[in-house]
Amino acid sequence: MTRYAIKLEYIGKNYCGSQKQPEGKTVQNVLEDALCTLTKTKIKTIFSGRTDKGVNSKGQIVHFDFDEPIVASRFINSMNGILPDDISISELKPVQDDFHAQRWAKKRYYQYRFINRQQRSVFDNDLMLVRYDCDIKRMRKTLEYLLGEHDFTSFCGADSEVPSNVCFIYSIDCKKVDDTIILDIVGNRFLCNMVRIIVGTLLLIEKNKLPCETISKILEAKDRKKAGQTVSPYGLTLMKVEY
Repeated sequence: MTRYAIKLEYIGKNYCGSQKQPEGKTVQNVLEDALCTLTKTKIKTIFSGRTDKGVNSKGQIVHFDFDEPIVASRFINSMNGILPDDISISELKPVQDDFHAQRWAKKRYYQYRFINRQQRSVFDNDLMLVRYDCDIKRMRKTLEYLLGEHDFTSFCGADSEVPSNVCFIYSIDCKKVDDTIILDIVGNRFLCNMVRIIVGTLLLIEKNKLPCETISKILEAKDRKKAGQTVSPYGLTLMKVEY
């Protein structure tokens, strides 16, 4: 039996999240069905982490075990021929027998994109439109308060049940490219809706021209009601997982 790891890309808007659940189509369901079709074997997959409904991936890592040798190029071509157009495998390699896609992950890199202009465009696709002006210099200063280790209870979805809300943020920054604002964040782990709530809070501070350090006070409050709204999932992409 050999353990393999794949890098998985998907567009999340047609799925109820990455992980299996009692109802609704998920990325994991579709991936395992495709594996079964190709190998004639029921294969269980383990994802590096859960992504919510509507969230995309360019670098989701998934591991599985299979008892026959796999030729990577042939396997990827066959799987991508079976998978729907909104899911694809970009890489495959054998890994250690005890490799675990979720437990071994050290850093996760997410990117959030939204449009900042007065009017929508037909080419915006599913990205959120923010009509008021956003000051990139202020936003970058605000985000600096999130660096390091903090209790992110204020930025956690209400339905989340995890042993700890403490996360370590290695880097966080934003930039504007034409009319698109891009926020990049790298952390050891992320809570339910955490990135989307951070973006919502950043926009709350910008819209009302609140002091940049307001976000620090929201962190300290450990109260979800103090933070901004949970913004649309469609601009969020899991870019990379590091081990």
